[in-house]
Amino acid sequence: MKNGNGEPVARNIIAQGTTIQGDIISSGDLRIEGSLNGTIKVKGKVVVGETGNVEGQVHCQSADISGNAKIKLDASELTTLRATSKFTGDINTKKISIEPGAIFSGTCQMGSSESAAMSQHLKTDVKTKILK
Repeated sequence: MKNGNGEPVARNIIAQGTTIQGDIISSGDLRIEGSLNGTIKVKGKVVVGETGNVEGQVHCQSADISGNAKIKLDASELTTLRATSKFTGDINTKKISIEPGAIFSGTCQMGSSESAAMSQHLKTDVKTKILK
């Protein structure tokens, strides 16, 4: 498989039974079937499989979550929470898909990064006006 520049896309897998404490940076995709506690910065897709467990922060193009995630997620394109997922945390994404059966506890901000920044600015202005 190749990316838009004709370069091969790296596929990284953290297998079931593997535990990682620390940060991961990759220009390819990442699949997690084991446990990871830290910050993930991936230019491609992050997949948390049914046996996967992630805690920390995730920055990626798209996320597909089937396992457990206690994270702050920033996905520039699509976030998918599968029926088997248990997600706790904050999501900032352009689009989201939540299957029936998924457990989601947290907040979600949808839209482009520009609209997210504007929305946050508006929330701050509203809170300021209410407090005065």
